[in-house]
Amino acid sequence: MTWEGVFPAVTTKFSKNDTLDFDAFGKNIDVQLAAGVDGIIIGGTLGESSVLTNEEKTDLLKYTLQKVEGKVPVVLNIAEGSTREAVKIAESAAKAGLSGLMMLPPMRYKSDHRETVTYFKTIADATDLQIMIYNNPVDYKVEVTLDMFEELTACKNIDAVKESTRDVVNVTRMISRFGDRFSIMSGVDTLAMESLVMGAKGWVAGLVCAFPAETVAIYRLVKAGRIKEAIEINRWFMPLLELDTFAKLVQYIKLAEAEAGIGTETVRAPRLTLVGNEREEVLKVIRDGIKNRPLLPDYLNLNKKEKVVQV
Repeated sequence: MTWEGVFPAVTTKFSKNDTLDFDAFGKNIDVQLAAGVDGIIIGGTLGESSVLTNEEKTDLLKYTLQKVEGKVPVVLNIAEGSTREAVKIAESAAKAGLSGLMMLPPMRYKSDHRETVTYFKTIADATDLQIMIYNNPVDYKVEVTLDMFEELTACKNIDAVKESTRDVVNVTRMISRFGDRFSIMSGVDTLAMESLVMGAKGWVAGLVCAFPAETVAIYRLVKAGRIKEAIEINRWFMPLLELDTFAKLVQYIKLAEAEAGIGTETVRAPRLTLVGNEREEVLKVIRDGIKNRPLLPDYLNLNKKEKVVQV
């Protein structure tokens, strides 16, 4: 598996009676694949993993694998408070046929340097699956530092990072220190284009759930060196991409999916669907974006493997 390209962190679809809505979920996956995404990530924050039962996660995993049919890698997010549980999930994921894992530091406990490294190493030693470390100290309070990554180079299957520190300079820091040892995947929608220009290999995206073609187009244009065209699409996209930076990103992105006709806005409690002025304000951003949606070049026929042109 190659950590490269656009990997949507897909939302989990629910019916009105609070069960998994596989019809809506499958429709969205179809649109993602048609738009040219390079992988699918399930069970992340956008997937409302914290309110899914283990049985639902298993059902979602099996359905996704069957739906994708090997066209792109399927990656499972692990966000656990217990090392033991994280190891169990990693072992189950390997048996199910997943391609890789995205891993957060321990949940509900702010682990120190030694504890964080030991946590990741323990899980890496328990599986042959490739692992992408999710580095998001803003939301999850633990930063995976360069010195931690230095220790993690001992684990051959830890070979990527979802870079969500909000500091785009960290892309350069990682490359300067480790070369291509870790594939860097931008994890912040509003900084993704800048990260790609500076050498990130891909984009773990959020608003791609509602706007997959535009997301993949930006990625492939940057990789083909057509920076000016990518900038124009990115400028149109920015008000929408900023919806990914709020605490209610799940509700905001699900509303965007619904407006784009490829999802529903139904969430699971304790989250509630948007109401009142907040909903109207978000709807205006979404509808303005859809109304002014740009014409895209034939991005699917660009060579996505071309080296990034530095600007």
